[in-house]
Amino acid sequence: MPSVPDPSATTAADVPSDSPVGDTPPIDAVIPHRPTEDVLGVLTGTFLASLGLYFLQTAGAVTGGTAGLALLLTHALSTPFAVLFALVNLPFFALAWWKKGWVFTVKTAICVGLISVFSLIHPQFLPLDEMPLPYAVIGGNLLMGVGLLIIFRHGASLGGFNILALILQERAGLRAGYVQMALDVAVILLSLLVLNISQVLLSALGGVILNVVLALNHRPGRYRA
Repeated sequence: MPSVPDPSATTAADVPSDSPVGDTPPIDAVIPHRPTEDVLGVLTGTFLASLGLYFLQTAGAVTGGTAGLALLLTHALSTPFAVLFALVNLPFFALAWWKKGWVFTVKTAICVGLISVFSLIHPQFLPLDEMPLPYAVIGGNLLMGVGLLIIFRHGASLGGFNILALILQERAGLRAGYVQMALDVAVILLSLLVLNISQVLLSALGGVILNVVLALNHRPGRYRA
């Protein structure tokens, strides 16, 4: 006896060509971000990353990369972090232009500028005289890690070592998080020149937290958009 068709079931032939189902892209299709999505993503990512840096700066901790270098320089110079962060990133823009193209370079320059701007805004709306070092290190690096992930997903970086890490991931297959971790360790070791051993050890732990977030979530082929 023939089976009775389920009236609730539909097939591809039953779906009109102008229906939402018919317009659904294949599961492996690449869906690029719209310009408005890029703008919102970059603003969100830089806000979170700069807030994490503000936590670290308030507690007297450091991190890796050019942000860590800028934080270290604030201990020796009276120049604001916002200015130092922009200056130490300048040499890496040439590398970005050469290997990643002008779109990536312009986006990265905008991100670096936004970090500098947000670093001036945070103290005005969230004044912090001090913050417990362990909380600042853990919370600050988690915020930075999430912020960097968002920035990477929208085709940009925070300059400096981020650029080098992304290029090595694309060209040599090395995970950006692990490359960044190695470079960050070198910067954190330099902080022994200006910080005590407990600050350095906790800063190193923070660097591990940050780069584990990147290594676990930013892999080639994991995301398609």
